[in-house]
Amino acid sequence: MGKTGTKRRGFTLVELAVVVMILGIMAAIAVPRLLGASQQAADNAARQSVSVIREAIDQYAAQHGGALPGADGAEGTFKADLADYLRGSEFPTCPVGEAKNSAVRIVAGTGAISQGIGQTAATYSWAYQYETGDFCVNSKDLCVDGVTTYDAF
Repeated sequence: MGKTGTKRRGFTLVELAVVVMILGIMAAIAVPRLLGASQQAADNAARQSVSVIREAIDQYAAQHGGALPGADGAEGTFKADLADYLRGSEFPTCPVGEAKNSAVRIVAGTGAISQGIGQTAATYSWAYQYETGDFCVNSKDLCVDGVTTYDAF
């Protein structure tokens, strides 16, 4: 008798190679989409954090006769002044840009805050102009849309 009665066990090398190639193609399609989604999530988190902090600045000013938080130009004072207006005990960490920390670069003057944005991006994630109340991300990097810079949030 021939081999017609034998059972086939396992997969051939060709079958395994085809499966691996199909999985590789699927991964090549899925990974960029997943990476883009995580960058989009970080951008949205940055927008939300900026909005929450700006709202806290506005609430502080409203309850203190128009005086802005951090009026002495110190980062510690700014954060202490806003502590009661932010949820949690920690100042929000910036999820985008180079530094990705909660450090705030305090800027003096009444001109546009955008002039000095990005100069200290490796150290400070946020920028706050204590004489005008302007607050933004301390980065000129482009967000996931490829057009908007983080300081424009």
